[in-house]
Amino acid sequence: MKADTQTTNPTASRDWLLGEFSAATHEQWRTAAEALLKGASFEKKLVTRTPEGIELQPIYNQSDVAGLPQLLELPGSGDRVRGSVSGHLLRGWEVSQELPLPTPEEFNAAAIADLERGQTELNVPLDLATLEGRDPDNAEPGEVGACGLSLATIADMERAFAGIHLPMISVYLRAGASALPATALLLALARERGNSPSELRGCIEVDPLGMLAWNGHMPLSLDRAYDEMAAVTRYAIEHAPRLQTIAIQGHPYHDAGATAVQELAFALATGVEYLREMEKRGVSINETTRHVRFALSAGSNFFMEVGKFRATRQVWSQAVRAMGGSPDARRMHLHVRTSTYNKTAYDAHTNILRTTTEALSAVVGGCNGLHVGPFDEVIRLPDDFSRRIARNIQTILAEECDLTKVIDPAGGSWYVEWITDQVARRAWSVFQEIEKAGGMARALEADLPQKAAATSAALKADSVGRRRTVVVGANQYPNSRDGAPDPRLPDYAAIREKRAREVADFRTRSSTEGDANVMNHLNTLLESHPGAALESAVDAIVDGATLGEICRTLRADDEPHAKIKPLRIHRAAQPFEQLRDNAAGYARRKGTPPLLFQANIGPSRLYRLRADWTSSFFQVGGFKVMNDRDFTGADDAARAVADSGATIVVITSGDATYQTVVEPLARAIKSADPRVFILVAGAPKENADAWRAAGVDEFVNVTSNALELLTRLQAHAKVNP
Repeated sequence: MKADTQTTNPTASRDWLLGEFSAATHEQWRTAAEALLKGASFEKKLVTRTPEGIELQPIYNQSDVAGLPQLLELPGSGDRVRGSVSGHLLRGWEVSQELPLPTPEEFNAAAIADLERGQTELNVPLDLATLEGRDPDNAEPGEVGACGLSLATIADMERAFAGIHLPMISVYLRAGASALPATALLLALARERGNSPSELRGCIEVDPLGMLAWNGHMPLSLDRAYDEMAAVTRYAIEHAPRLQTIAIQGHPYHDAGATAVQELAFALATGVEYLREMEKRGVSINETTRHVRFALSAGSNFFMEVGKFRATRQVWSQAVRAMGGSPDARRMHLHVRTSTYNKTAYDAHTNILRTTTEALSAVVGGCNGLHVGPFDEVIRLPDDFSRRIARNIQTILAEECDLTKVIDPAGGSWYVEWITDQVARRAWSVFQEIEKAGGMARALEADLPQKAAATSAALKADSVGRRRTVVVGANQYPNSRDGAPDPRLPDYAAIREKRAREVADFRTRSSTEGDANVMNHLNTLLESHPGAALESAVDAIVDGATLGEICRTLRADDEPHAKIKPLRIHRAAQPFEQLRDNAAGYARRKGTPPLLFQANIGPSRLYRLRADWTSSFFQVGGFKVMNDRDFTGADDAARAVADSGATIVVITSGDATYQTVVEPLARAIKSADPRVFILVAGAPKENADAWRAAGVDEFVNVTSNALELLTRLQAHAKVNP
């Protein structure tokens, strides 16, 4: 019997099926959806409003992306929304894990180990003292080794990079506001090893406006920072073409609670200001852009972040084109780090799941380099174990998910293309407001980005406080057996003492002739114009000058930039973590966490979901919830409350039972001890006044502001001494 061609030919089968069904319109779909809602509002139930002000529809159609130019562009063309021509096919993204180890020896050990296990770019945060241009013996204990690597001398560089062949590895040196001293250290090491500057690749991250926004001040004036930026960029153009010299960070804004749109807009405004300042100093846009790196954060809204990363290329291309840049100048290098804003200190292993989705959004969005935060990075210095897990997330994405074998994997999705366009348009609008204010520096001085981020952060905080935004392990689904996190912080006083001694020993080992050479080089540096200062600084470091001496010489006639109001860097979970910390302190003093009695009335199987939800609500605040008994009525429940010693009680049952139990139980509890705080789980509806008159103090339900209520309850229980 001859087979039916409609079932053996896939194309014919598809065409036949399509012919059997008429195409549904969007209006028909919406009518059907509204019928299923049974009178509930379509907009309230199915439309999601994001912090960016974007309304996400439940379904997207081709008409939603009609006219978007990127749909007609190939990768590598137009505004490069779709990334480069080859994506990650020819070269994967850089596995650029931050290594914030405090001393050169510790950094070197971690770098060697991680380079052997998949890391491809050395991401080197510098400590607070180095960022400020101070040697360890001229800095405070809390600055040396804090947040990164302490570097002061050529000997430090030799120990930090021992066994690492510079031409074979990309180096991302995080220099903060001042470009020249850190660059001189790297070039001095290369000279000592016989490496040509042309062999160096990576980035000297210099971002004075980002540092100003994060810290509120800089160790040098903004004009001097731009002079150094221009000098280093000009040197890279002539001698180190694969070395980026400007990095534009969105991290401070993201970590202050800014939206994806705001983070992108502020980064774009910063980049445009840098291009203008370089032009003033004789470095053209086409030259500068080849040495620029963007560094943004990846948050938890997966598709929003994919759209943000794609939109970043679009708006940068538009800005460079508007400033007269060539098509080649519109390319960009995008480094991404997973967010710290949404990470938790309690139940920290949940951070592994967060960073996985964030890393995926970065790769799908077309990043060129990626740092995946170790799950414990917000608590302590990551160790081998946590660094390995974070690094292997990248390896799995590349080797098991095959994301190095596709170009722009999200391209063509109506939703992704639409949200990319929305983010780009809104970011461009915010960018224009910054331009009207006089540019990013003027805007920061006028407190505009800070206020915008603070407004967004307040809205996010309210959503987290009300548990509309879920932070697993913090404001919902707490692990009540999870103890307080062990910060396991380094001994910064000992680190400072060790590093100060090393720098002092380095100075004393220098010969009289060497000291004279250093003084000559520093005098030359003092008299050099910015363009010649870098070579003089390298000469001085090779002969024994320290980073602090270089910085003092460069800034001899400079005044630090005036202070501004810094961004408020924080994490969304911190207020809830503070509640847990308070309860842990109470437990240490009293021998038990603060007690809360859950008076379950009747068989709890009849209201199990409410009972479980209520227990979890109070465990978020660190309370020990006494919920292991069900009571038949008000009398036995009241006796158990009196025997428990708890000063907070939540009555939990079904709505029907409440009508006969709440009032007598509340009166009995208050009669025995008027100090007891009584809550009822659920909405009181028309019973609120009567129940309050009987002694109920508060109601707990999905509309409650959990943070405010738990804070009140801790105050009532005298959790804080």
